[in-house]
Amino acid sequence: MITCFIRYEIDPYKKSAFEKYARNWGQAIPRCGADLIGYFAPHEGSNTLAYGVYTVENLAAYEAYRERLRNDPLGQTNYAFTRKEQFIRREDRTFLTLASTPHAPLVRP
Repeated sequence: MITCFIRYEIDPYKKSAFEKYARNWGQAIPRCGADLIGYFAPHEGSNTLAYGVYTVENLAAYEAYRERLRNDPLGQTNYAFTRKEQFIRREDRTFLTLASTPHAPLVRP
C-alpha cells in the first residue's frame, strides 16, 4: 500500500473554493478507486498550505485510478473549476509507504 500526500499552495483569499474542490474529490476519489483519508484546509498558522491524502495499492493501481478520475464527470468538473477559479498556486505529490507499525490511539486518563 502506498499513500499519496498532495501538498497544495492555495490563494488564501480563495479558501472556500479549495474547500468546495475538496468536497467534490470526497465523492469522486473513492468512486474511482483510491481510499481517501481526507483533504485538509488551512485553519491556524499558514493560510496558504493545504493537503490531500489517499492510499492506493501500488503505482499501477494509481495510474488506473488517475485514468478513471480523468474520465469521471465530477472529476472533469472539478478540474475545470480549478482552472476557472485559479485558487491552487502549486501542487506537489509525494508517495510514501508506512515505515512503522500503526499505533493505537493514546488513551488519556
